[in-house]
Amino acid sequence: MEIFNEMLNSSGNARQGAEKVFNYFNSLTVSDLEKKQDALKLAMLNMGITFNVYSDEGGIERIIPFDLIPRIIQQKEWQELEKGLIQRIKALNIFLNDIYGDQKILKDKIIPKEIVLSSKGYLPQCVGVKPAKGIYTHISGIDLIRDHKGKFTVLEDNLRCPSGVSYMLQNRELSKKGLSDLLSKNPIQPISQYPEKLFESLRFLSDNENPTIAVLTPGIYNSAYYEHSFLAQQMGVELVDFRDLRVDEGKLKYKTTKGYKTIDVLYRRLDDVFIDPEAFNSKSLIGVNGLFDVYKKGQVALANALGTGVADDKVIYTYIPEVIKYYLKEEPVLDNVETYLCGREKDLSYVLANLEHLVVKEANEAGGNGMLIGPHATKQEIATFKSKISQNSRNYIAQPTISLSTTPCFIEQEIQSRHIDLRPYVLYGKEIYVCPGGLTRVALKEGSLVVNSSQGGGSKDTWVFES
Repeated sequence: MEIFNEMLNSSGNARQGAEKVFNYFNSLTVSDLEKKQDALKLAMLNMGITFNVYSDEGGIERIIPFDLIPRIIQQKEWQELEKGLIQRIKALNIFLNDIYGDQKILKDKIIPKEIVLSSKGYLPQCVGVKPAKGIYTHISGIDLIRDHKGKFTVLEDNLRCPSGVSYMLQNRELSKKGLSDLLSKNPIQPISQYPEKLFESLRFLSDNENPTIAVLTPGIYNSAYYEHSFLAQQMGVELVDFRDLRVDEGKLKYKTTKGYKTIDVLYRRLDDVFIDPEAFNSKSLIGVNGLFDVYKKGQVALANALGTGVADDKVIYTYIPEVIKYYLKEEPVLDNVETYLCGREKDLSYVLANLEHLVVKEANEAGGNGMLIGPHATKQEIATFKSKISQNSRNYIAQPTISLSTTPCFIEQEIQSRHIDLRPYVLYGKEIYVCPGGLTRVALKEGSLVVNSSQGGGSKDTWVFES
């Protein structure tokens, strides 16, 4: 299978624009690279950059491996990506307003009504509820991959509580520590403004001139707790969990040393159904009773707005190109990966007959869970998925096994190619802002296509060159 190497062309030479980076790393010895990598690992420990992995027998908290060789994206290419991401987020936001409002797209049968209403992320309680400033998708992470020709396509949308942005920011700080001599000679677009842009996007949601903003975390054992605390600290806002909060006099308030204070905007980092046991999941131990009622009455703005999870559904993802055409009257700038819907009889027959060649995903799973990579699966795993799909076909999609693009990484004392993806971060406030770069995730195992941190993946800095 043909694979696109992002730094090297088919002749083994640096691609246009990557020459300086290529020559720099070629000039370093293995010993030089080891010293730099070890110094950065120590820096990560000192910075407390960790990720919780619940299945790790050696302990739940570990460092996400960082590769010091940056990923390069040229300015012209980034501008096209940015255009496509803004278009997609605009359409997704209109879609969410519509399905919790007049449902015109369902009445016009652009998406089958049963697909949306049966989605695990669809919240009927939110029908008729208007989010602050009409924005659902305040913070989005759109996963992109390059195909064998080097073309970027959308793999999936992450609109509920997209994670990883703190690692993007810290990766740049690590680059500054370990590659200052290279960075100083190359005009790279900055990303340090992200926390400020995030704060401004959140502040825009309130009519108060100086609103009280807080980050809601599920707690210290959540896999992304480091990120929750990091972003709260960077924005200079409160980090709270359910123990700090209560509903009082129709407002959401948090506990301070001087009593309870009203929160105007809450950047939530837990899923919709856990946020209020009275309104959604009665078994939730980390939510706040009465919060949904306060939200419905417009007394607190939530980012992202409740109900966004329906747009993360991988079955609904399949229809997003049509969503863009329907609402914006435009052709999609970024294509989806070719996808088979197991809920369609024709697609189902093909998928069941070709599981060993396909990647199968559950509609509402994330982090690499609920997934079958056919070419790497055992006969028993394929048989298990065949049974699961047959029993609940609506809950599965399948895609061709795409060989993600590769880029050089320093692994086991040598430079080797590894598969990567890209998660750019998009903020929707007064305007839509795309942070230039994003999180490049790396499949560290040779030949692996699984880049998720929860599945042992690593990351690297993403450099968008200025023109």
